[in-house]
Amino acid sequence: MPSPNVEPRQDGKTVRILLLHYTGMDDAERACAWLCDPISKVSCHYLVDAEGRITQMVDEDLRAWHAGQSIWKGEHDINSCSIGIEIHNPGHDNGYPDFPPAQQAAVGALGLDIVRRHRIAPEHVLAHSDVAPRRKIDPGEKFDWRDLHEQGLGHWVAPHPLGGGQFFQMGDSGDAVEALQAMLALYGYGIDITGEFDADTKAVVGAFQRHFRPERVDGIADRSTIETLRRLIDALPDST
Repeated sequence: MPSPNVEPRQDGKTVRILLLHYTGMDDAERACAWLCDPISKVSCHYLVDAEGRITQMVDEDLRAWHAGQSIWKGEHDINSCSIGIEIHNPGHDNGYPDFPPAQQAAVGALGLDIVRRHRIAPEHVLAHSDVAPRRKIDPGEKFDWRDLHEQGLGHWVAPHPLGGGQFFQMGDSGDAVEALQAMLALYGYGIDITGEFDADTKAVVGAFQRHFRPERVDGIADRSTIETLRRLIDALPDST
């Protein structure tokens, strides 16, 4: 089912990001219809339903309208350099059920094919919440990024265990907060390095937790969060 909500990729940009979303709607057919409705002004390249069936709506050579206002590694036009996969799930406002194994496997197989053909780096397989942490929380903490990594897709390290230790939260400030912001920016998140743990910093920390430390998503930069971030940075290739 082709979507009319497309255009050419801008400024000669090529695909280097695979971006995963959830639909946030209770029915996959309704989600598909919405993504193909000119009134919606949204689209994606693929939709994966709960049974693992895949529908392509936009040719990979074209710019779909799925990322919205977003940023990663200084790039603001994520739509022009990404392929978007919508994963059918009603979302946090509608009970947020688990992602079925068949759906998870289908996303993995489709994603692996895409990254191989476009030579997308593992660390550029991202959540919508990674590139728009102040607006979006999908696909959320129930999506199994570790399983995806075990299928050969995406960047992942074992999260540091939950526990005690120093933590940073809203209202904190100083060199340690500045260092935290610098690490998040180094990994790719769009965050200002101010030394102030403000609402934007909390949103970015929460997005990081949803993807890489999903056991607890609270926007507080505890030892587990910071050590997991350090491990991910250490695991990046030198050219990143």
